[in-house]
Order: sequence, then C-alpha cells, then structure tokens
Amino acid sequence: MNDDSFTVTPWDVTGPVDYAKLIKKFGTEPITPELLERIEKHTGPLHHMLRRGIFYTHRDMNWLLDEYEKGNKFYLYTGRGPSGSIHLGHVVTWEFVKWLQEAFDTTLLFQITDDEKFLFNHKFKTTKETYDLAIENILDIIAMGFDHNKTKIMIDTDNAKTLYNAALPIAKKITFSTVKSSFGFTNSNNLGEIFYTSIQAVPAIIESVWQKKNVPCLIPHAIDQDPHFRVSRDVLPKLGYYKPASIQNSFFPGLTGEDGKMSSSKADTAIYLTDTPKQVKKKINKYAFSGGQATLEEHRKLGGNPDIDISYQWLRQFFEPNDDKLKKIEDDYRSGALLSGELKAYLIEKVNAYLKTHQERKEKARDQLDKFLISD
Repeated sequence: MNDDSFTVTPWDVTGPVDYAKLIKKFGTEPITPELLERIEKHTGPLHHMLRRGIFYTHRDMNWLLDEYEKGNKFYLYTGRGPSGSIHLGHVVTWEFVKWLQEAFDTTLLFQITDDEKFLFNHKFKTTKETYDLAIENILDIIAMGFDHNKTKIMIDTDNAKTLYNAALPIAKKITFSTVKSSFGFTNSNNLGEIFYTSIQAVPAIIESVWQKKNVPCLIPHAIDQDPHFRVSRDVLPKLGYYKPASIQNSFFPGLTGEDGKMSSSKADTAIYLTDTPKQVKKKINKYAFSGGQATLEEHRKLGGNPDIDISYQWLRQFFEPNDDKLKKIEDDYRSGALLSGELKAYLIEKVNAYLKTHQERKEKARDQLDKFLISD
C-alpha cells in the first residue's frame, strides 16, 4: 500500500503507518473484544500483545475457532527471510507464535525463504550466501525455545522437491496479471520473483498434503506480508483447500521512531540479538526518541508523553508483560515522577536480560539443528 504519508509493502515500510487505513485497504478485520473473549476461553490469560492490541487485525479467526471447537485442530505457519542478522523487530511475532503453540498445543511450520532473499535482494550474488544466513537465523529461532517435537523448520532450497511439487498446481491458477497487481511488479522483475508467490503459498497447505485431508492453518505475521497471503487465499480454495486464517501485528519501531518499523538498513537504531550490553546501552541512550521535556524542571512540572516515547513503546509492545507495572510506569512518566533517563535505564536492563538468556541458548542450539530441520 502506498499512501501520501507512508508506504507498506512486503519489502518496504516507511513513514508513520496508519493502521486503520491498512485494515480498510487490505480488507482485514479488527480484533474485537468478543473475539478476544473467545480466544481466552481456550488459552487462559491472553498474551499481552493481544490485550494491548499489538496483534490487532485478522482474517477468519472465528472460522478457525469454529473448526478447532469441532476437533479439527489447526497448525501454525510463520517464516523468516534470511537477509542478515536477527533484530528485535523480527522476534516480536515469533514470541507470540511460541505462545500460540503452547496455548493451543499445536504444531508449527517455520519456513526459511533463502530462495526469496536470493531472488529479491540484489546484494546476494550466490545462493550460498543466503543459505549460510539461513542456518545462522535458524539457530536464533531454536534459541527462542520452540518445542522440537512440535516444530518443523523448512529451508526452501533444501526442501525444493516438496515445495515445487506442491507449488505447481498453485502456480497454474495464478496469472501474471494477478502477481503484477498484488505486488506492483513490472516487466523488469525477474522470473523467480514472479513465480515465488506460488512457493510462499505452499506451507499454508502442506499439512493438508502430508495428512491427505484438509487441515486448518493459522499464519501470524506482520501486516506488511499480507499481500502474499491474499493471493494464497484466492487460489487455494480453487484446488480444494481451506483458505489460511491469519492474525497480524503492528510494527516494532526503530529507536528513533522515524520509520514504520525497525530496519536492518539503519543498524544504529536497531537492537540485534548479538548485541552486547554495552552496545545496547549506547544505542538506547543515544538514539531512543524521548517523550520527556527539555529540562529536568519542565519534566517534573509537565511530565512526559509515553505515547511518543520509544522506551515506553518497547516496554508496552514487548519487554513489560505485567500490566500493573506498565501502568505505574506510564502514570509516573506522565506525572513527571519518572525521568526519561530512568525509563531508558529500565528498558536497558530488560533488553540486556532478554539478550543474555537468548545468547546462552544460542550457544547450545547448533547441536539441536537435526531435531528441527525437515529432510526432503
């Protein structure tokens, strides 16, 4: 979607995103209190990303729950395009997926799209580059604590036989006109880019292929990836499959708050899972946009604005799941009792604790690769 003030595509997000406009443009549905109540009946206490509207829109969640309540259990599908190191913006969705997997006791298929990154990103000259990044990214995925008994990881180039055979019938139903209108392609796009959306659709039906019966699929993803799955939803019923349901989250902002989401292209304003405590402290103190006042005296008198403060937004979206603690932080900041520097210090502590645990787990992840990877 291109708007006068912002852009949201599967490959580019810039500007201040209007999420209400995205719902209208993409044709998704808002997550209502009634839907939250229905989910909570199955999961118990809701994840804070649902309670706070971080995951804010969906397609066919009520249908999915209808099927679940009939005993037709769904599986989860999410993915990663290996273009570089993992930053915090990537793991927001994955932490929610992990909660879904545990709350619904279901399986997860994780697609690693090394082929997509080779085709779409011109900085890569060989498939080995994207494959090596895929392995490194998978170690980060494993380190997040997914259950290897219920999690399958598919690397596209390693699982080409499975993907290609399932993609052929899909490709036959998708016209070049559809791809052009959905993704803004022109005659200069390479053939691999044009075909790729057929590959992207396969994981949404692969359990149905393997089990030889229709199995519902839920795709949690950031809202910018919606065009891929709109095409899938149009085509898959023509082949006798269910449309995949989906649930979409808003973006995790970069430290400066200038663009729509955290981006690897601005490394100083992103926190990577490999960052040291010193790097985290330096980046947050230097770049995190503050909602505080210009002077200590003004801040004590007028208070800060958590609605625009990046440290508060990071706590709200990811690092402070306790609602009571978050409310106290918000109230103290608005009143001026909590200073911007103190808010940043609290965030630094939370981020470094998260990264320390993750980095320790990643050291052990390489020995677990075979438990997760699918062989073709």
